[in-house]
Amino acid sequence: MRPQPGSGLVGGQEEAAQEAGLTSGTGPSPTFPFLSIGMDSCVIPLRHGGLSLVQTTDFFYPLVEDPYMMGRIACANVLSDLYAMGITECDNMLMLLSVSQSMNEEEREKVTPLMVKGFRDAAEEGGTAVTGGQTVVNPWIIIGGVATVVCQPNEFIMPDNAVVGDVLVLTKPLGTQVAANAHQWLDNPERWNKIKMVVSREEVELAYQEAMFNMATLNRTAAGLMHTFNAHAATDITGFGILGHSQNLAKQQRNEVSFVIHNLPIIAKMAAISKASGRFGLLQGTSAETSGGLLICLPREQAARFCSEIKSSKYGEGHQAWIVGIVEKGNRTARIIDKPRVIEVLPRGATAAALAPDNSNASSEPSS
Repeated sequence: MRPQPGSGLVGGQEEAAQEAGLTSGTGPSPTFPFLSIGMDSCVIPLRHGGLSLVQTTDFFYPLVEDPYMMGRIACANVLSDLYAMGITECDNMLMLLSVSQSMNEEEREKVTPLMVKGFRDAAEEGGTAVTGGQTVVNPWIIIGGVATVVCQPNEFIMPDNAVVGDVLVLTKPLGTQVAANAHQWLDNPERWNKIKMVVSREEVELAYQEAMFNMATLNRTAAGLMHTFNAHAATDITGFGILGHSQNLAKQQRNEVSFVIHNLPIIAKMAAISKASGRFGLLQGTSAETSGGLLICLPREQAARFCSEIKSSKYGEGHQAWIVGIVEKGNRTARIIDKPRVIEVLPRGATAAALAPDNSNASSEPSS
């Protein structure tokens, strides 16, 4: 099924919190870690044995045509909020599913089981299982869930310890919303005419497949490596784009720091589409992403090693990382420099000759 052009892409709890005018419940972390509304997951101290409950919920509307992949993407997106805390295990998942009342019985019987299977398969890949949830009939298809884990303090990394000199690393390329919308525009002559001078139909198809693959990829490997390489803070990039989530993360920091982004890894040709269409704000960092990568604050001496390690074949295919910025002294803000370096990330199966030159030097550090 093809969603309507410009359909909303909804991120995690922080989006809902900001839209409701709510902020996180505390400033710097108290003696026992506590995190309320405003970041990716809540961290609630339990009454028993120094344990914490970490929980998150998320849902959104279809943005790809394949129901199975939509299920996988929805599950990956929910789990990503735990992974942003450096948590690699999930104790339980619930599924939230809304079936559209505009679908006939045959469509429901074909589409719904595929979405459910995709969600369950991604949960299994993440080492957890779906044990319940809620299904309703609604004007729109909606899919999402709740992820819950009980942790000891050493199992999660609070997102508030960035220090001056840290480096910002991103683990998935940007441009998922642009790719999804451009793919819809292949059947919309008015929209397609605005971008056809900068991209071919084949390039749009390749970018769409790449975006779908990236969105369905779990951030679990990156979460584990956050511990190995002593990460100081992280968030996942979803509905507010890389700039919005960077700003939100900066506000949480204990130290007086700011984030400066110099590099933007973007699925090839999506920057050109963003410019030609006059939409999205991809180069300004405001384009929404769905199930995006982790933005991680790492010690400078560890960042290049993190980028190299995550690409190791022992973690399977598809994991990438780029150094995109620095942490400097400041007043807990984030910004993108005026002319950021765009790293064109080639879709799998594309050749350098067919698209843009390959500038994906993952471990090159930005200049101050």
